[in-house]
Amino acid sequence: MDDSTLRDRLEQLGLSEKEVDTYLSILSSGEATASEIADDTGVSKRYVYSISESLEDRGFVEVNDHVVPTTIRARPPEEVIDALTDRLEEMSGALDSRYSASAREPQQFDVIKSRVTVIKRLTEYIRNAEREIMLSVPQQYLPEISEELGAAVDRGVLVMLVVSSADNLRSDDASGLASVVRSWDQPMPIMLTVDAQFGLVSPAEMVTRTNSDQRAIAFVQQQLVPVLSGSFLGNYWLMATEVAVTDPAPLPATYHDFRHAVLQATLHLRADHDIHVSADVRAVQADDDTTTIEGTVVETKQGLVEPETNSYPIEHTLVVDIGDRTVSLGGSGSFLEDYETDAVTLSLAE
Repeated sequence: MDDSTLRDRLEQLGLSEKEVDTYLSILSSGEATASEIADDTGVSKRYVYSISESLEDRGFVEVNDHVVPTTIRARPPEEVIDALTDRLEEMSGALDSRYSASAREPQQFDVIKSRVTVIKRLTEYIRNAEREIMLSVPQQYLPEISEELGAAVDRGVLVMLVVSSADNLRSDDASGLASVVRSWDQPMPIMLTVDAQFGLVSPAEMVTRTNSDQRAIAFVQQQLVPVLSGSFLGNYWLMATEVAVTDPAPLPATYHDFRHAVLQATLHLRADHDIHVSADVRAVQADDDTTTIEGTVVETKQGLVEPETNSYPIEHTLVVDIGDRTVSLGGSGSFLEDYETDAVTLSLAE
């Protein structure tokens, strides 16, 4: 390490420029008087005493004021480094605690400049997903997050995955990574939404190259994330080709993500299963109290699996026969259907 870098590192430890000059002078001589150090550094002897006391408090030197004249001796560097390491380790628990607390309260918008941070944020969001993941990533990067995606599927998260810049992606390669996997041979941005709350958009180069000067944006805003989801479904999902689809899940099951309920109802209907639905619903665009609807799913309108049966990319609907009429159910915030709901229970009709 050259002198310039050494000085920078010492200043990063909190030493001022004059403290660095004084400390390096003491190191070079091993032990010296205040007068000798003052002559070497060009500062007053009084200032040398003041700096030496500060360096002693930090563990860099020892001041021997029991002799005349007073001498200042450098502590062996390995002892200094050991002392600094011990102090950092003492801080570790407190720093981790504060970092964890701040991580649970992410900023609404965060401009990300480094590849490492993009990868960390992608992994963190996927690991913490509880209901739904929409994700597009280049095939080159897929192996780095395959374990996290598989774990999300195993814990019941709806995972919709587009693999971009794909070269002959086979169903066996994609099996278990997502509920539905599509591939596209064209490049596209990395896009991620999680639980309709967290979002991230990044140029693909930020994870496929180590020296990219591009920037990514992560955000936490329930009003904005659905806009990104709509773009994902309306622009990119439709352009990609279906590669793999999960098997129908065991029922009964309750789904708090409505698209997941629509996917499972679709898969079971295509397997010739009769599906019963129960849900607490509210009339769309009305302030009425909730009511319980029970009936048989007779149709789904969806764009999650091929062939699509919806009229609009955001349309995901359960059409339910409730005995005296047929009604349509949508998720929270729906406006195309008769009713909206926050949770749906599907079961096999007896």
